[in-house]
Amino acid sequence: MRLLEKKLAGSPVAARVAPFLIFLVFTAGQGKFGPASAHWFYLAKTLAGAWLVWEMRPLVREMRWAFSWEAVAVGVGIFAIWVGLDPFYPKFFHGGATGNPNETFGENSALAWFFISVHILGMTLVVPPLEEVFYRSFLYRYFANQDFLSVPLNKFLPLPFFATALVFGFSHNEWLAGILCGAAYQWLVIRKNRLGDAMTAHAITNFLLGVWIVWKHAWHFW
Repeated sequence: MRLLEKKLAGSPVAARVAPFLIFLVFTAGQGKFGPASAHWFYLAKTLAGAWLVWEMRPLVREMRWAFSWEAVAVGVGIFAIWVGLDPFYPKFFHGGATGNPNETFGENSALAWFFISVHILGMTLVVPPLEEVFYRSFLYRYFANQDFLSVPLNKFLPLPFFATALVFGFSHNEWLAGILCGAAYQWLVIRKNRLGDAMTAHAITNFLLGVWIVWKHAWHFW
């Protein structure tokens, strides 16, 4: 049995929460040790996150990618909302931002493009499973019942639905778009009775956002 899998195997809560918290520890270190540390920490958390997802997979049965037209529509729609709403509401904070690697490592340098690629890869393939498992699978159902595995994924529960969307939204600088995003991804889980469509929608949103950031030099989103 793999190292972390062995530690988490006895607790469904730990299997869904501990990897997310470990990921957050790396996020907290971004930029705390100089500008370059933001990018090196993102690389570290992407590698750690990929390992965490690998360790979680046998224990978290709902963490399986799924594709549907609804996932594509929600993913593209949330990207449009995230970018379109941005100028029209105040932001509360900007924690954990990595910023523009070109400013740190030199315009169009190999290292700058390396970290841009790492960021897009991480936000597309590593962040969605970790966040969807924590927010849409664990937290939503835990708000309803501490025995959260007894709560079906396709059960709409108003208080957990809005509470989870708010928690997810306010964990982002772009809090209003984040709330709408959290609600949309949770709707997907309820509609499809599985987590995979929300993971795919999240990946599509993040990939498009990453491309937009690089294309439009909208580095404040990072």
